[in-house]
Amino acid sequence: MPRSRSHILIGMTTLAVSLSACGGDDNSLTLYSGRGEDLVQPVVDLCSEQLGVEIKTRYGDSAEMLLLLQEEGGNTPADVYFSQGAGFLGVLSADNALLPLDESVTSTVSDPNLVSPKNDWVGISGRARTVAYNTNVLNEGDLPDSFVEFTDPKWSGRIGWAPTNASFQDHITALRGLLGEDATRTWLTEIVANDPVSYDGNTAILEGVASGEIDVGFVNHYYLYRLLAEDPNYPVANHFFSEGDPGALVNVAGAGVVTHSQHPEAAEQLLTCLLSAEVQNYFASTNYELPVTDDATPWADLPRLNSLILPNFDLNLLSDLQGTVDLLVEVGAL
Repeated sequence: MPRSRSHILIGMTTLAVSLSACGGDDNSLTLYSGRGEDLVQPVVDLCSEQLGVEIKTRYGDSAEMLLLLQEEGGNTPADVYFSQGAGFLGVLSADNALLPLDESVTSTVSDPNLVSPKNDWVGISGRARTVAYNTNVLNEGDLPDSFVEFTDPKWSGRIGWAPTNASFQDHITALRGLLGEDATRTWLTEIVANDPVSYDGNTAILEGVASGEIDVGFVNHYYLYRLLAEDPNYPVANHFFSEGDPGALVNVAGAGVVTHSQHPEAAEQLLTCLLSAEVQNYFASTNYELPVTDDATPWADLPRLNSLILPNFDLNLLSDLQGTVDLLVEVGAL
């Protein structure tokens, strides 16, 4: 059974270290990245050139980088932690392991829900939870007005989900915060009663929707756009909830300055670079993520974040993974 993000024990021997080639230790930053090298390194190179500093980047998954920071404590060389999801940042925020950021950094993000309430980390790119639907079977108007209404028995056997998937579990964690523990338990119990089809992940759900095995699926938005980039006629569309609906969760890849950073001002400049239009457009065009600033352009017909009304939710609370896993086991989803 998965364990809490703050107590995940993973061997550190698999970590890869990537060092840029210019500058010295007095003119350098160290970045711990939980995002993959193939996506992040071009951005690191760009910011290194723009800031005139060497950026030493250590790659692993977000849990590995979190554990490394916790083990190193005050001896860490890290200046910036870049996480795949807000939950890991929430662990560090709760431990006061991140420095408060200047308003000049956080104010560039278009939705305050994508910034830590303590102002100690900032969202860099967004991933919206959506309902993917088969366009040969359904029109968007056939979908319920609220995400929570998929408990209606008319959706029995027509829903796909991925209970073991981290993004799905994050969404359930958010529901616990938005609806309350008892209401989320009831919602899950009623969804289970609707006999949803379980899949290993988002792509498998989309394939199930496209083939007609299911009519709708609970997914992250960007997986579909990868498929649409290859086949514009792929018979699936995303429905984005808004108006503060519990289905309108946007999780972020985000970053913060480590409390023990030896270069906090330069570290903030790196965050500013990550929020620049050039970097935001890069994440939008290469991974179909949602830009978090207003001066960048989403890919194709993706909505701008400022066009969606997100639920008022503290993304730091996504750190409580274990409570969600326990609840999914209790209702029979796992």
